[in-house]
Amino acid sequence: MTTTTTTPTVKREIKVASPTRQRVMGIIFLVIGFGIWFLFSRDVEAGTYTKFGMTTGGQVASIPDLTVPTLATLNILAVVCGVLGVVQLVRKDGFGKYTNLVLGGVVAAFVISFLTWAAAGKSINFAGLLNTTLLKAVPLTLGALSGILCERAGVVNIAIEGMMLMGAMVASLFASVSGSLWIGLAAGVAAGALLGLIHGVLSIKYKTDQIISGTAINIFSIGMTSYISSKFLQVYQLQLNNPGTFQPYAIPVLSKIPFFGGILFDQNMFVYAMFLLLALLQFGLFKTRWGLRMRSVGEYPRAADTLGINVFRTRYISVLLGSMVAGFAGAYFSIGSVGGFDEVMTAGRGFISLAAMIFGNWIPVGAFGGSLLFGFADSLASKLAILGVQIPSELLLMTPYIVTMIVLAGVVGRARTPAADGVPYEKESL
Repeated sequence: MTTTTTTPTVKREIKVASPTRQRVMGIIFLVIGFGIWFLFSRDVEAGTYTKFGMTTGGQVASIPDLTVPTLATLNILAVVCGVLGVVQLVRKDGFGKYTNLVLGGVVAAFVISFLTWAAAGKSINFAGLLNTTLLKAVPLTLGALSGILCERAGVVNIAIEGMMLMGAMVASLFASVSGSLWIGLAAGVAAGALLGLIHGVLSIKYKTDQIISGTAINIFSIGMTSYISSKFLQVYQLQLNNPGTFQPYAIPVLSKIPFFGGILFDQNMFVYAMFLLLALLQFGLFKTRWGLRMRSVGEYPRAADTLGINVFRTRYISVLLGSMVAGFAGAYFSIGSVGGFDEVMTAGRGFISLAAMIFGNWIPVGAFGGSLLFGFADSLASKLAILGVQIPSELLLMTPYIVTMIVLAGVVGRARTPAADGVPYEKESL
């Protein structure tokens, strides 16, 4: 007599957005489609064309510029957004798990429509716009990676802004005094690590409220860098605040690729380092034992401790690594972009980095996408000012921060914070 055992099948649950959110998304798609027609199409005369430049400034034209009929392009994009909105409302579950992807496409259609309208009868360097977007996304991505390193281990770090600011000043000062950009870079990273050590001791050992600890570091950094800048760097600018910048290095062969070559492969070392760190952290978090231990400490520290993982050491290492990345991000401002230090030159980019981190759901690749979004908004504001679009400059400068608030409001969905994020760990005594 033989007995057969059946293995129960486990059905994988697919998370689908709520019906309310699906309807809201459909309405948003329709509103965007109507907005393209109402705001842009109505004011455009027939026979107007928009020209998009497809090469960056330093490249030899490898592909022809794209010229499109303005009115027809706007009407087509408006109709597409409207159709997507109707489908989202009519179908039972809309686009289901692809709703956010469709939302991204609709937003992209609105942005393209806006650019097409703004440059009607003129030309806009689209490749240059993307190149500027990437450059503006570099410190945001690095700051977001810093936040991921800290918060995946359960430590909230809102001091990224202060670490970036301190890293920018120290990098400029040491590079100017030593005459070496690499020494300045190392000093900026060390400055971030020192502030990270302070934050780690306060929040991990003494269990200080992590928000208060981070705020104190931000206030200290703003005050200290402003004082040193006004008293020394501005007075002895040639000696103490004249570091120069890392120059772009064109990667052979790859930099000759049409359109993308000049954008991705003709940059300075900060851009290449950003991509390297992004790949390493994405792989390390989800494919290595180190990443598994870090995530376990950020989710279930008591269970991790039971399995022999040193929770305190893991959190210290994560905070120090994250703070070093923040210092590296700060050095980008002074020795990777501007060539000197200005007071409060980070201008809230550390906080926008945290928004990009949340946008990416604490995943490196997702955070990079969020950084590109904010970088594009910032770059677009500058480009529109050059085009002479009749929009108040104050509103253009607000664009990246408005995008930040929209993302944090949960338009792209509800983010899931690591379960033990911001919770000090109390080791049980035997």
